[in-house]
Amino acid sequence: QVQVAESGGGSVQIGGSLTLSCVISGYKFSEYCVGWFRQTPGKERQGVAYIDSDGETTYVESVKGRFTISQDNTKTTRYLQMDNLKPEDSALYYCAPSAWTFCAGHYGVDDFGHWGQGTQVTVSS
Repeated sequence: QVQVAESGGGSVQIGGSLTLSCVISGYKFSEYCVGWFRQTPGKERQGVAYIDSDGETTYVESVKGRFTISQDNTKTTRYLQMDNLKPEDSALYYCAPSAWTFCAGHYGVDDFGHWGQGTQVTVSS
């Protein structure tokens, strides 16, 4: 059974930082793309950052230069370091594994499955 657990969210002021963690267990594939997504009430879930098992990363334009996605050496935990946070970054953040080995060309929500409960990030003045 696949389990996905996100943690590390919280409330921060504008310009602050947070590091989110994502642990994926029980997945049948050994090498796969992992994505971080976020969602606000009434809006669709949107991708934020992606990482291949070989460490190749991709970011959406709105977070480039502020967010960094990484993974530990065992590839069991993925991280999303978020710096210079803005109010528009406030959302429920999710991570999810993909059935694709490489993220390129497969960035949509439908390319990912096994969603966790998410972790809330709130940025305020």
